[in-house]
Amino acid sequence: MSMTVTETTTGRESETVALLERIAALEARVAALEAHPAQGIEDRLAMVVFSGDLDKAIAALIIATGAASVGLETSMFFTFWGLNAVKKQKVFAGKNLLEQGFAAMLPAGLGQMGLSQMNFFGAGAQIIRKLMRDHGVMSVEELFNLAKELGVRMVVCDMSRELLGVRDEELVDGLEHGGVATFLGDATRAKVTLFI
Repeated sequence: MSMTVTETTTGRESETVALLERIAALEARVAALEAHPAQGIEDRLAMVVFSGDLDKAIAALIIATGAASVGLETSMFFTFWGLNAVKKQKVFAGKNLLEQGFAAMLPAGLGQMGLSQMNFFGAGAQIIRKLMRDHGVMSVEELFNLAKELGVRMVVCDMSRELLGVRDEELVDGLEHGGVATFLGDATRAKVTLFI
């Protein structure tokens, strides 16, 4: 059965009309989206600090202080091995055997953290610290203090603290405590979210 010229033309016209209607509908949706952009995104940086390595702590603190100094509301969520960056001492009293083992094996603060690569039993960390001094780069301790001065929000993960047996007296002063909901509250409003 063959189609006539009229039927072919009518079919093409129908397709053209349908295509034009779809284009008009898409243009209307684009206009509506442009008129009402995404709400709730703020000038924020939300960062998870998961690593307990010195080089990664340095990177996290450089990014946090840089973000805070250009006006981003900045938060750092310290979890698992990242808790090492916010410790000030080791405490063994009142802990069970596993918690004492974690306390013995893990660094207590920025000064005891090793590098993720080429640590060489702690020599690598000393070399990085010397290179930072030689090149006029702030020490990791100075970066941490600067972050606090710039108002960087520092939150310690409650679940990680409990799992690893980290007590309040082991942590530096002025930290907040919270869970994943605390981090997500910051992250859902942030322009930038990082995991270090």
